[in-house]
Amino acid sequence: MTELSSFPITRRWPAADPGKLQLYSFPTPNGVKISIALEELGLPYEAHAVDIGKDESWTEDFLSLNPNGKIPAILDPNGPGGKPLPLFESGAILLYLAEKAGKLLPSDPALRYETIQWVFFQMGGIGPMFGQLGFFHKFAGSEFEDKRPRDRYAKESKRLLGVLEKRLESRQWIMGDEYTIADIAIFPWVRTLKVFYNAGELLGMDDFKSTMAWLDRCLERPAAQRGLSIPPRE
Repeated sequence: MTELSSFPITRRWPAADPGKLQLYSFPTPNGVKISIALEELGLPYEAHAVDIGKDESWTEDFLSLNPNGKIPAILDPNGPGGKPLPLFESGAILLYLAEKAGKLLPSDPALRYETIQWVFFQMGGIGPMFGQLGFFHKFAGSEFEDKRPRDRYAKESKRLLGVLEKRLESRQWIMGDEYTIADIAIFPWVRTLKVFYNAGELLGMDDFKSTMAWLDRCLERPAAQRGLSIPPRE
């Protein structure tokens, strides 16, 4: 049996089956990227809820796996060379899982890097900008009388949606006919922008018709429907 007891995180979130990949996450846009990918890939895994509302990602045990204190993180008992591999950052995890399973990432080198660039587009642009807009539009920042911060992030979020819209014109998926980790990286954030941050009207999201149709296609996938609620909230 694979031994994971040397990893402190397993003290707080013990593995029922140490031979399976361990996912430490919460159903946020970044968190569900990994559960959706795992469901698509069919890799056996266990999901552990790290409640960020209770600051569980800042506990000593979690920080031993991710010193940046953010979900998601994984512990793969069957990593490279047959050794356990701890890994954090959702983009890095998506890339690792796709390469491990040989799916969701084109084998052609040029297409592979093109896919990765769109994952980085989400990591560097869509995630940070949409998240800031959510703060200033829905959460504590919405109480600020000065709306310039909200408007700044709304303008940039709308621009990013425009980039996505142009990419998706006459395309089924980000990479054309093939559903990849680029779609998985991006669509949870677009969904959150509309249905959780309630920014659809602010940004005129229904005008981005190719993007909204793509989002519907993503949400129709059974793996996406399962992954969006893994791990479940209490």
